[in-house]
Amino acid sequence: MIHLDTSFLIRALNPGSPEDRKLRTWVGAGETLTMSSVAWAEFLCGPLGGAELELAERIVERRSDFTQDQAVTAAHLFNESGRRRGMFIDCLIAAAALADGALLATANAADFGRFKSAGLTLA
Repeated sequence: MIHLDTSFLIRALNPGSPEDRKLRTWVGAGETLTMSSVAWAEFLCGPLGGAELELAERIVERRSDFTQDQAVTAAHLFNESGRRRGMFIDCLIAAAALADGALLATANAADFGRFKSAGLTLA
């Protein structure tokens, strides 16, 4: 299972991009692609057109609800990573991937790399 970060999905919708090529490889290999409801909400903030939304809905097989346990993990990640302004959403997304034991695909590896010590693995 691979969780997609918003940045990854946005770039993957651009034909020929490195993210598009990775996504096609995963789909071809039968990987389950998912997003947390937090990342999905961030994606829906757009801007995006109807065709992009329709394609994203076909690609992302599952959009998981955010749970109380994930909230606890996200708060821990936020506090342990220095309480950086603008990082809270990344903490929420990382917590969801950790809860599923999933890889996280992101175009912002530097932002999520700080969560590797918590067990997050980037795709």
